[in-house]
Amino acid sequence: MSVVQEFQKANKEYASSFEKGELQMPPARHVAVLTCMDARLHPAKFLGLELGDAHVIRNAGGRASDDAIRSLAISQQLLGTNEVVVIHHTDCGMLTFSNDDLRKKLKQDLHADAEDVDFLPFKNLEQSVRDDVATIKNSPLLLKNIEVTGFIYDVKSGNLLPVT
Repeated sequence: MSVVQEFQKANKEYASSFEKGELQMPPARHVAVLTCMDARLHPAKFLGLELGDAHVIRNAGGRASDDAIRSLAISQQLLGTNEVVVIHHTDCGMLTFSNDDLRKKLKQDLHADAEDVDFLPFKNLEQSVRDDVATIKNSPLLLKNIEVTGFIYDVKSGNLLPVT
């Protein structure tokens, strides 16, 4: 059975007992979480979120990229979120390469020119959280005077560690 077939089977089982179809579109806890796409992270579980509680925006590194800012602007302006939580994590793949490394690999493997692409890697985990918090706070597309908090999730212990 292919992975897609497994997904379809799991979805059929999920839908057979689904009872949350009446949830409202805006997140109940008025919060947006920006975090990494890493498969070891389960934000709903480690934050105690239920379906409908929060917007969870995920990308490589949990970075405040242009697309993350776009999603946050929609979340705030159209769906009423008024707090943002940025969560990066230990043992992140974004710590393991540079833009030049990935650009060279893309050129070699795919003959693709990615010279203008910033993949947003980082060398310092805490500083990357601070940088993304600052990017969100300073974006002209996002609300001012709201709480933007940064954390590091420890993939070995499951602990959420504040970054100041």
